[in-house]
Amino acid sequence: MIRDKSGKKKQPNLPKGVIAVAPPSFRRERALIKRGVWPVAGCDEAGRGPLAGPVVAAAVVLDPKRIPKGIDDSKRLTAERREELFEEICATASFAVALASPARIDRDNILRASLWALKRAVESLPEAPQHVFVDGRDRLNTACNCDAVIGGDGIVVSIAAASIIAKVTRDRLMRALAEECPGYGFESHKGYGVPEHLEALDRLGPSAHHRSFFAPVVAAREKHQPWTIEREADLFNPTEAAPLISAAE
Repeated sequence: MIRDKSGKKKQPNLPKGVIAVAPPSFRRERALIKRGVWPVAGCDEAGRGPLAGPVVAAAVVLDPKRIPKGIDDSKRLTAERREELFEEICATASFAVALASPARIDRDNILRASLWALKRAVESLPEAPQHVFVDGRDRLNTACNCDAVIGGDGIVVSIAAASIIAKVTRDRLMRALAEECPGYGFESHKGYGVPEHLEALDRLGPSAHHRSFFAPVVAAREKHQPWTIEREADLFNPTEAAPLISAAE
């Protein structure tokens, strides 16, 4: 924040139409620390929207005396800056990461799988937190108090730190999967449903890392792996419909 000659804060001169966005703060964590509540963790996930790859969840407990400068919602940062902050957070904070695989996403649905991974990340922290902040609408079923903060990765700096850890970890994982499954472009789009990915999916069919029940993947399965699609019996087709009354009756 820029200050004038009297020391008062003032908005910087921005191009017309550009709105200044305040970075996330440590205010909520500090309020808990003053009440004797510590450790305080922030957690977030990356990868709910893609058609392939896992959901990656992270939980972070920042050191109040060594919070890296520039932590922000991972979506507001460049890839290069995320990588730099990832290293700084890993060097100064305690953290844990958990993954929900495509198989778990298929089994549980994307929301439940994401919440499961977030809870596991919290439970895997080196020291059990006394309070948790999680990004989104849904609180976690943790042993300690948990506050869900909508837009939390842009408000609570611990959540923002977790968003960086989750995003960088997932991006690195998707680059590794690109080497295992060439042709899909995982290294560039990270599994999201961009035109390049949809074209490859239509051409190659789903890989073992695709989420089976996401609509574009279902379409590709119908084309390349029709035997994997379960269909309900057609009651108007006598060869498929089960008899309503047996011959003995």
